[in-house]
Amino acid sequence: MGDMKQRQIELHIEELILRDLPFALRHQVAAAIEQELTRLLNEQGLPPSLKQGAIIPSLDIGPVRLGENTRADALGSQIARNVYTKLWENRQPD
Repeated sequence: MGDMKQRQIELHIEELILRDLPFALRHQVAAAIEQELTRLLNEQGLPPSLKQGAIIPSLDIGPVRLGENTRADALGSQIARNVYTKLWENRQPD
């Protein structure tokens, strides 16, 4: 394998607003979001909007549709993918 050092990324989400989500699912969904965001950052890389310690005051990913039998992990993964996509779209001026 080579000498490639993996950079450590610290992403802090101050507040995550999940409207209309049953309270009992919130921790499971949050854990799934964290797991999927970690996977995306490791596999796809750091979006330009986050380079050099960027602070993004807010990020609206819009509505996420819930099916009647949507599992918490699937919902969390979907939210994480939406967040990651928005981070790529949220380019800051150089």
